[in-house]
Amino acid sequence: MGSLPLEEAVAQPLDPEAFSNDSHAVLNFLAEYYRDLDKYPVRAASLEPGRLQGLVPDAAPEWGESMDAILDDVRRDILPGQTHWQSPSFFAYFPMNTSSAGFAGEMLSAGLNVVPLIWAASPAAAELENGPSAGPPARPIGQHVRSRGVQTPRGPRPRALGRHDAAVLAWLVVYASDQTHVTFQKGAWLVGIPPANFRVIAASAASGHDLTGDAVRKPVEADVARGMVPLYLCAMVGAVDPVRELEEVARRHGQGQS
Repeated sequence: MGSLPLEEAVAQPLDPEAFSNDSHAVLNFLAEYYRDLDKYPVRAASLEPGRLQGLVPDAAPEWGESMDAILDDVRRDILPGQTHWQSPSFFAYFPMNTSSAGFAGEMLSAGLNVVPLIWAASPAAAELENGPSAGPPARPIGQHVRSRGVQTPRGPRPRALGRHDAAVLAWLVVYASDQTHVTFQKGAWLVGIPPANFRVIAASAASGHDLTGDAVRKPVEADVARGMVPLYLCAMVGAVDPVRELEEVARRHGQGQS
């Protein structure tokens, strides 16, 4: 049997010169982006779902485009349609979490591109992945934000149970704004708050989406009148909620607050 002819040119997995040129173009693009980041709106008010469908082709091109052309596309079509998470004016979800060290680490990992399935596949990577630096730190510096959704409503629960018998657990009520992260509701369920006892209070767009004392007072008083036990009020500290005003409402009914 014959064999398939081999082309004279030996394929390289990566062209070092092209890689260097493209990488410099991307780095310069990102440097420009971060230099001008505060000039972008966090998210354009006019954005509607489906915007990108009319801007990108239905299929990928047969041949790759130059990096300059790709970055022009990103600059023209992608950036105006983004929520800019690293913007100094972005206050949702999580704080800014980008660093030069993070960029460099991602580039090293992607560039080496190894798969440490077993030690023989990538000895150094396997040892690094399983070494002391990969384990839990001797002195933890904090916890994941989602764990606080469990810890904060759990705190006042023993006090409420101490004032009442254990049957009161079915009557405990937790309150939060409709702007609160969904993990808080999951945390309330985990500490035994029935789903029916989780009150989601609409924030006011007219006052900047904050949770006002009046908005909280009405459902709390209605629950008290029904024999329910207000346990916890979740305020968005550091964001938009008037914490002192909400604290007064919470203390009046013996609630904990975060």
